[in-house]
Amino acid sequence: MSRNFQFLIALMLGLTMVTACATRPAMPVISDGYQPFVLERDLAGKKVARGEFKPIIGAARGFTAYLDGTWDGQTLTLVEDFEFDDGEIDRKTWRLTKLAENQFSGTREDVVGEALGFMDEGAFRLEYVVRLGGENGRGGRKVKFRDILYNETDGIVFNRASVGFYGLRVGTVTLKIEDAKTPEDALM
Repeated sequence: MSRNFQFLIALMLGLTMVTACATRPAMPVISDGYQPFVLERDLAGKKVARGEFKPIIGAARGFTAYLDGTWDGQTLTLVEDFEFDDGEIDRKTWRLTKLAENQFSGTREDVVGEALGFMDEGAFRLEYVVRLGGENGRGGRKVKFRDILYNETDGIVFNRASVGFYGLRVGTVTLKIEDAKTPEDALM
C-alpha cells in the first residue's frame, strides 16, 4: 500500500469516528400512545432513578439518584442526590429556565457556562459542558454531555446521554426515572 493511500484510509476512519462520536443521541423509538415529554410536568415532584455511566474503556459505574423537582412557572429547580454503588454520594442542583416555547437554558454547579435545552419530536434535548472534579483544588477535565429525555407509555422517563471529550465519545449514561413509590424514596 502506498503512503498516500494509507494516509487517506486513516484520515477517513478518523473523520468517521469524530463525526459519529460528536453527534447527538438518536431519537428513540417511542411506542404508540406515549405522551410527549414536558420538562416542567415530567420532572416535577419526587422521583427515583437508577442509572449507569459506561465509559468506552473501563468498568461501568452504577448509581441511584433521588430527584426533587419544583416548577415556579418559569424555572424548574431539580435537586439530584446521587448514591453511587461504590459508596460515593453527591448533590447537584439544576435550574432550568424557560426562554421561549420549547426552549430552556440551565445552570448547575459543575456546568461550564449555560446548558441549552429544547424540545425535539416529543423528546427533550439538553446539551452542556461539565467540569469534572480535579484533585488538590485544581480544575478537572471538561466533557460535553448531550442528553435526550423521553417518556414511555408506563409513565417512566428515560434519559440517554452521550459524553464527549474533544469531539470523541468517551462514554454514555442511561437513566430510568420513576415516581417515588415509598415514603423512604420521597424523603431522600
